[in-house]
Amino acid sequence: MNIQLLKGKFSSKDAIDLLTQLAHVKIKYHENKIKDADSEEDIKMRETRIKEIQKDLFEARKHIESSANGISLESLININ
Repeated sequence: MNIQLLKGKFSSKDAIDLLTQLAHVKIKYHENKIKDADSEEDIKMRETRIKEIQKDLFEARKHIESSANGISLESLININ
């Protein structure tokens, strides 16, 4: 089963807004899991993942801001 989350061409502003909101949801998910975590290993893994998401979002924003004609976004979630 697949969920087509994003597919289309967006203005730079809308693309940044969409990606930022998606990243914040994922970061919040990990933050909530950290609150309930029992192991230091799980906490460190989630903190590392949060930093990766933040870094990827920063790099994506720089790339999108350099695009003058808008940007195409596509995201497919594959559920096995």
